[in-house]
Amino acid sequence: MSNSLTQMLEKTFGHPRGLLGRFGGLAMAHGNAATELRVVELASIESGETALVVGPGPGVGLQAAADRAGRTVGVDPSPEMLARSRRRCGDKVELRHGTADSTGEPDGSVDVVLTINNVQLWEDRTAGFAELYRVLRPGGRLLLSSHEKWLPVSRHELADEAAAAGFTDLQTWTWEPPGFSASLAAQLRASKPAA
Repeated sequence: MSNSLTQMLEKTFGHPRGLLGRFGGLAMAHGNAATELRVVELASIESGETALVVGPGPGVGLQAAADRAGRTVGVDPSPEMLARSRRRCGDKVELRHGTADSTGEPDGSVDVVLTINNVQLWEDRTAGFAELYRVLRPGGRLLLSSHEKWLPVSRHELADEAAAAGFTDLQTWTWEPPGFSASLAAQLRASKPAA
């Protein structure tokens, strides 16, 4: 892939910014909505729980999580996506600059972590899984989904990486979102062992 194409994709989807970032946000809000809503549904978030959404993009899944959780936090490295999430969710959520390996959450403060179409952007997956494990309470759960064709490794290798961080009860599967051009989603569920 050419360097200019890589830079364009980075500005559009990786760390969205500028005009390309605004276009990327619209594309993500439309194209990822069904998957985000499904992952929130699978998470079975309860009203007293805290949900952390890593890479909420334009905030579709973040808003759905906030409608269920007692406290919802979104971390994203893109100021453009944080602004879009703020416009969509208002004061129902806490938003901050962050990544999977640097969430800014205290130890054991989160009941559920959701990350959709974001794992392929993690600079260090080992550090990302370790951080998400750290912030989860005992018995907390992780739900991850990504376009299977964009995964850096297979979904089974992702599960192995999560297991190496301490996660248990791992499950992986694929799901076909509705829509003509939707690509197959690789999904993973894992838990932090109860104390």
